[in-house]
Amino acid sequence: MQTRVPAPATPSIQLCVALPIAYLGYNMKAYLPTAQRRPAFVQLAHTRSGQVDCSLPSAHQLQSLRTHGLWRSDSVAVTPLQLQQIRRVASVRAAAGQNGVSQNGVVEKPRVTVFGTGLMGSKAAQRLSAEGFQVTAWNRNAAKAEALVEMGLDFKAVQHEAVEECDVAVLFLADADAIEAILFSNDRALEAMRGKTVIQMGTIGPDQSRKIGEQLAENGVHYIEAPVQGSHPEAYAGTLVIMVGADEDPQHLPAWQVIQALGKDPIFVGAVGQAAAIKLALNQLVAALTVAFSTSLGLVTRNGAPVDKFMELLRGSKVYAPTFDKKLPLMMGRNYGKANFPTKHLLKDIKLFNEEARSSMLNTDFLEGLESLINTTVNRGLENADYSSVFEGVSPPINTIVPPTNGSAFSSPSPKAAVPAGKKD
Repeated sequence: MQTRVPAPATPSIQLCVALPIAYLGYNMKAYLPTAQRRPAFVQLAHTRSGQVDCSLPSAHQLQSLRTHGLWRSDSVAVTPLQLQQIRRVASVRAAAGQNGVSQNGVVEKPRVTVFGTGLMGSKAAQRLSAEGFQVTAWNRNAAKAEALVEMGLDFKAVQHEAVEECDVAVLFLADADAIEAILFSNDRALEAMRGKTVIQMGTIGPDQSRKIGEQLAENGVHYIEAPVQGSHPEAYAGTLVIMVGADEDPQHLPAWQVIQALGKDPIFVGAVGQAAAIKLALNQLVAALTVAFSTSLGLVTRNGAPVDKFMELLRGSKVYAPTFDKKLPLMMGRNYGKANFPTKHLLKDIKLFNEEARSSMLNTDFLEGLESLINTTVNRGLENADYSSVFEGVSPPINTIVPPTNGSAFSSPSPKAAVPAGKKD
């Protein structure tokens, strides 16, 4: 919906905006967070005729803003000098270089393009937009970005155009192959990336991360690895646990603002490859703990022991982990629901850890068994289920079911009594 607002006779221009304004960037976008912190926007364009076009939110968004008392049609005066200052931001940013500080000493928010708008990428894009960053989205499947467009984010279907719109590219891609395909298969996009920063936030191997970093450095691109612990709810809330690897301390760079917006206390751990190694190590522990708990639970249930007593004793011990209680109901109900982290991704990470362990000359006997068990679970059709479904690989359902005798909510079927050799049942 386009509304024409005539310019007044006085040497200022009246802009019809939503208040309060959270951010006004050089491209003249005003972001207004709603109660859900989703940005509605007003696109402002000064025309040759001295008028201003205001692209208003949709009727649905406008009604929501009015309901929450966040919209009014009052005009705000912006002088020609202020408009010139706004337009000058782009050249100031270029002159500021890597430090991101303007000539007036103001720290500028870098423009961000999020590559990969699946569960994690879409929530991260929303978070960054709500924090006042100018965000552009790119995804191979444009349909996955439709919801972001409806929220007011820009979407570029052409890769090099998405790169041109940013100072920092944030990658939420499945694996190293996907990352390399995006970064190095398009010469025009790679050239547009020169002088900018790539933040890689997926789980890949240390050697893979170092290789990507070296290739980018050869093309004049700064590289930061920033794998995360947490899922899309944490990405949306900005509470991801982020471990950072870079060949120089990135905390003074504009890209650090992006990282801080997604995680409250990111940790710079060292050179490229080191954060990737820590992330893989943590994911190996997730897999090992879940499979170990599944195995113990399987033995308890197969023998008809009360699970509630087992859990009571476990909680009081030093080997207890909170994830055991989180996954227990899913395992006992054999209903693994919608996955924040599916079994297929756990399998991918364990395979990757196994490869890295072999190259580091670690004994992989345990890891090979772990990988085999998770692979068995995936082959049972549970690749998209929550990773607690490894319980099905450890303790699949038995054919003979005997009702529990003690009425415990967490009791399992009692096993059939063994028949001594030489005697008939």
